[in-house]
Amino acid sequence: MSRRFAQRLDLRNGTVDMTHGSGGRAMAQLIDELFVRHFDNDLLRQGNDQACFEAPAGRLVMSTDGHVISPLFFPGGDIGALAVHGTINDVAMSGARPLYLSAGFILEEGFPLAALERIVASMAEASRAAGVPVVTGDTKVVERGKGDGVFITTTGVGVVPEGVNISGDRARPGDAILVSGAIGNHGVAIMSSRENLEFDTSMESDSAALHELVAEMVTAVPGIHCLRDPTRGGLATTLNELALQSGMGMRLEEAAIPMDEEVLAACELLGLDPLYVANEGKLICICDPADADALLQVMRAHPLGERAARIGEVVEDTDGFVQMETRFGGSRVVDWLAGEQLPRIC
Repeated sequence: MSRRFAQRLDLRNGTVDMTHGSGGRAMAQLIDELFVRHFDNDLLRQGNDQACFEAPAGRLVMSTDGHVISPLFFPGGDIGALAVHGTINDVAMSGARPLYLSAGFILEEGFPLAALERIVASMAEASRAAGVPVVTGDTKVVERGKGDGVFITTTGVGVVPEGVNISGDRARPGDAILVSGAIGNHGVAIMSSRENLEFDTSMESDSAALHELVAEMVTAVPGIHCLRDPTRGGLATTLNELALQSGMGMRLEEAAIPMDEEVLAACELLGLDPLYVANEGKLICICDPADADALLQVMRAHPLGERAARIGEVVEDTDGFVQMETRFGGSRVVDWLAGEQLPRIC
């Protein structure tokens, strides 16, 4: 039994109530017996409203992301692991080594403590596996009916090594476009879990932390031009973002883009284009064509890049169009996603 509290939280049958966000004893107990117990590390244990740490030499990178996914638990993952992976990946796409995470929780009154502990435990496991600890955070509780169980905001900081300058505005004509693996798995896994959108598939989310893959890529080719993880809006929207940033066009080969049959079948059933389906464990790399083979070799040697492929090239185009040669020999414009194919995907 905790020395500070007369009775432990009922993590099996209890629920979140308004006192857990009041700033009083109940909130302190929730933090102590759930969050600190799972996230435990030296910085968090200090109990301050911030984390104070030494920063290694290099340029610092910071990224923040809100996670409102529905459902909270899905094949291959949950909102907790997703929150860790998503922010680590956003930091890593600069070529940085992620250092630390913060986490903010918005909890709805009545949310089961058992489900919250499952999420926090998954989040802690993901951060430990990645070697990127959660060192500070915050918890708020909203009245029943004014939330949707739990929302999580994570912020990450990292450091970019000397000689690395990766940015979305650095694509150049002739550059090769690489992708680290099959696209659309995460989005299809979410769809398979949603009410009225169920279909027969064993597809799991591809949610994963990509920083170790990125570190190996940067070691092999420090001059990578662009990296981006194609989350909301999928491959198509992400390439349009990079084209806009760089003032270039993109030309893709549909036959070269790796996709699983289950993803294609699910998208056909639901009338979706897999190019716009979200991913959480894949990356896009744009590099000098002379570096493409070396990068593909490094990517394919890593478990998270075994199906890496070269899928196109950057071209001069002041209009910034992304175009694709189809499997049937035709050509079509791959435009920005109009609206939302499926909301709350990450």
